[in-house]
Amino acid sequence: MQITLTAACARHPAAHADAPDALRAVSLSVAAGEQVAVIGPSGAGKTTLLHLLGCALKPTTGNVQLGGHNPWAMPAAQLKQLRGSLFLAPQVPPLPPRQRVITAVLAGRLPQLSLWASLRSLFYPSDIALADQALKRFDLSDKLFERVDRLSGGERQRVGLARILASNANLLLVDEPLSALDPSRSEQAIAALTAIASERGATLIATLHHVEMALKAFPRIVGMRDGQVVFDLAAAQVTQQHLHDLYAQHLHELTGPAPEVDDMLAAPVGPAVMHCR
Repeated sequence: MQITLTAACARHPAAHADAPDALRAVSLSVAAGEQVAVIGPSGAGKTTLLHLLGCALKPTTGNVQLGGHNPWAMPAAQLKQLRGSLFLAPQVPPLPPRQRVITAVLAGRLPQLSLWASLRSLFYPSDIALADQALKRFDLSDKLFERVDRLSGGERQRVGLARILASNANLLLVDEPLSALDPSRSEQAIAALTAIASERGATLIATLHHVEMALKAFPRIVGMRDGQVVFDLAAAQVTQQHLHDLYAQHLHELTGPAPEVDDMLAAPVGPAVMHCR
């Protein structure tokens, strides 16, 4: 799905009237089938951007085009259909604790099902093979019939990602998919996400705190800070200076090799104080 933002501003509905917009005059164009990583310090507006693209937030000013159409100018029925063609994966997936994993994964199909079929699927999962295939991509097939509350935090996050394979969305919006995963699981999850997007020709936009992983796995990097796009570059063009400027005053959030552009970063570290208990 093609995406075009033109001077788009957005804010959370619960924000104070005097609070600044979380997104400020963001302009961005993403071709259908592109894979883009969005990086930046906490509070940069990355999650708000995904909510805007996922039709969960209406822009306060500016314009949003998804697939060549303004979603907020559509009749309600068409907007519902459009939302069914995209997948917004939050950082913490909304998985009911006592639900079975198979049901949680197949929930990715709900936008394409009728009301009756949706209700029936809660009690009688109808496509066990699809759920098993989705879980295998994230090395979780042995958890097919487990209850969600018996999974670790990382396993729950991967179950949330496995939902993507169960859906037929052509716009994948993934918010911090690696926050609960160790390095090896992170690489596996990103490889699965990018492969799934490539296989179906879907557009993939992922926000990541793991800068090194973003540079390694995505061909295009968008850097955000204070609600604005700071740079929009091919991964090979992103320099340590770009990262240093983007994360200024937030360098502790960089994961992987930190930018080495300033002598102050190489200041000697004093002896660590250890307390035995």
